[in-house]
Amino acid sequence: MIQGENAGKLYIVGTPIGNLGDISVRALETLKQVDFIAAEDTRVAMKLLSHFGISKPLISYYEHNMRQRGELVLQRILAGENCALTTDAGMPVISDPGGMLVAQCREAGIRMEVVPGPCALIAAFALAGLPGARFCFEGFLSMNKRSRREHLASLRGEKRAMIFYEAPHKLCATLDDFIETFGADRQILLARELTKAHEESLRMTLGQAKEKYAQIPPRGEFVLVVDGAAEEPEQAQDAETAMEAAQALAGRLMADGMPRSAALKTAAAQYGISKNALYDSLLNEN
Repeated sequence: MIQGENAGKLYIVGTPIGNLGDISVRALETLKQVDFIAAEDTRVAMKLLSHFGISKPLISYYEHNMRQRGELVLQRILAGENCALTTDAGMPVISDPGGMLVAQCREAGIRMEVVPGPCALIAAFALAGLPGARFCFEGFLSMNKRSRREHLASLRGEKRAMIFYEAPHKLCATLDDFIETFGADRQILLARELTKAHEESLRMTLGQAKEKYAQIPPRGEFVLVVDGAAEEPEQAQDAETAMEAAQALAGRLMADGMPRSAALKTAAAQYGISKNALYDSLLNEN
């Protein structure tokens, strides 16, 4: 149910992931016009606002207070105030608790508008230069070892590129887990400090990445793009086609005078099927 005209609106606003110059004109106009801002970290939001000369009331909205603060934000919007939802970097909701607030607002029938902005996972995927456009975003791995291993085990046969976020102090352990799951020869792109002064992106095998960061302590937030599993080579023929081809070959060989047993053996060997299965299929055909 859509709320009445007196209710405000929630703006989902993307913010820079490092370089403040990446903020959009529309995002700035939105931040200037709203009545208040729900920010993941008010200190980070304050730096952004101060840089562009914007002064707005801030309310913290993060993982450990999102239920309580979500209700407060909701009531203020219902009372007629417009709110901008921001995260520390990038788009709200992506690896961010903002999803609950969006769901609450949708349930209450509050109007919403998205103001797209930079996104680290998209930036890293572009840098990977992989063919096609398919990938899956896996976010941050759990710190719980069992959950972490179960998560990775579920991706063992994943053929799409897999994108993860990781903190520097956990990178080496994550690379070890990747190697255990995907093998040391799997390719990975490691992108760090995206859009910042020390931006770096490296593409190498998981084994090479482990060796590199065992010698050089990781620094900066990482986006990891792991290649998907290689496509299994298609079989030249499926079982039915192979059987039909073997039947035809056996028939030709016997027509040319080859004994039945030898013809069946030759045809079965050529198409990788059982001689007995070929014999039974010929009996059924007759």
